Amino acid sequence: MTTYVLIHGGGGSAFDWHLVEAELRARGHDTVAVDLPASDPEAGLWDYADAVVRAVGERDDLVVAAHSWGGFVAPLVCARVKAAALVLVTAMVPSPGEAPDDWWTRSGRPPSAYEDVHDLFLHDVPRDLADRVLAHDQALAAATSMDRAVSEPWPLDAWPDVPTRYLLCRDDRFFTPDFVRRHVRERLGVVPDEMPGSHMAMLSRPRELAEYLVGVHPGA
Repeated sequence: MTTYVLIHGGGGSAFDWHLVEAELRARGHDTVAVDLPASDPEAGLWDYADAVVRAVGERDDLVVAAHSWGGFVAPLVCARVKAAALVLVTAMVPSPGEAPDDWWTRSGRPPSAYEDVHDLFLHDVPRDLADRVLAHDQALAAATSMDRAVSEPWPLDAWPDVPTRYLLCRDDRFFTPDFVRRHVRERLGVVPDEMPGSHMAMLSRPRELAEYLVGVHPGA
């Protein structure tokens, strides 16, 4: 049995992964999704990673998956635990010494053409589900103050020694496909895998995403 460690993005929560968790558990796997300590302005990137590591506990046979801003956290988790694979799901790819706040300019990510949150992030998610997730995440975001986590340099000197895959979502309007292909090539030197779906593919295509995650395990 594999444990899938699921890390949410900025402004999100563990609830974002609940449909994928159900799909993975139906396939006989375990899941760990944890709310990152974004309400603590003094929490740094290692604190975020350690919150995930504590939730993992003594579990082994791990696949770590991160969404969006969680790309800054997942490699730090893999520096703390032994993982069979690291999966970045339409995620930011950090460079050593780069603060999350600086990533936007340094990565060359183009500005978004959409302003409405549904149009930008959730355009292929059923509206009732999108509204339910937004209400949940926005309630948590009201207490969010990521001051230190977004401003401190990413602390690793190099990418962790763990097999890494990147999943591009072809309908993503936030991290657009052309940008992601270039970003992943420049930062990781790999060609991303691709699937349909918006930035929140874990809500619009949970079955396909779960099947992908199961397939990346080296023993699958």
